[in-house]
Amino acid sequence: MAFISVAQCTSLVVAQTIACVTSLPKLTQAMFCKEIDDFLQLLKNSPSGAVFNPWWQVDKQNDVGITAPAIRRKQLAAYLRKRLGKIKFAVIGEALGYRGGHFSGIPMTSERILLGKKKDSEIEPEQVFSDIKARRTSKARICPGGFSEPTATIVWSTLLTLGVKPDEFALWNAFPWHSFDSRRGMLSNRMPNKFERSAGLSVLEAFLDLFPCNEIVALGNVAASQLKELNVETHQIRHPASGGAKLFRQQIGRIVSRIN
Repeated sequence: MAFISVAQCTSLVVAQTIACVTSLPKLTQAMFCKEIDDFLQLLKNSPSGAVFNPWWQVDKQNDVGITAPAIRRKQLAAYLRKRLGKIKFAVIGEALGYRGGHFSGIPMTSERILLGKKKDSEIEPEQVFSDIKARRTSKARICPGGFSEPTATIVWSTLLTLGVKPDEFALWNAFPWHSFDSRRGMLSNRMPNKFERSAGLSVLEAFLDLFPCNEIVALGNVAASQLKELNVETHQIRHPASGGAKLFRQQIGRIVSRIN
């Protein structure tokens, strides 16, 4: 029978412990990847009608090509991955807009933010994600500098100016897809109807499961109503669109000061 010395035993335990500890980040990363992949799959289930799904559909008139949905999925995954297990609060809007997530793939985030063209508003593209290269998916001839969304610029610049770290908050929408006016085409926005909002509830619930936090901010009535359907307590504040920027900044400022 072979025996090992106390020193050999201690060395073996230490080696196993080191192997276990060093493997934890890889295991955690794999778990995060699976959670994000599952979430992206859930986004496939968009309702029919005048609704565009930027992660799984091609905007034939305005997209750069058939790879556009894959680019947007990759960018959303990088955005989510940067924030998993880190956020202090979530900000929930109404729906994706054609100037924002329709082409960036990320809620309340425009192509110009990703392309580094909002530095005058103190927004750096690396604050959205930094592990992949950001790309636009709209045709340059339609909007040469990339689309810019006022709500996106206001929300990002306000939170960053208040001293919130970019990976401490997550932006999402109560209705995750882009509802557009069928008469005006893809480059338009409209409020999602009751049936459409109901279809988005499972995604909203999955997002909140993916990013558990104590503070959830609802921008406007639609977001507040959707969160109420899920029995989620929220801080309802003014949406920054349509002249609401000043009040939004005041109200979100009070919430951030309380969290910090």
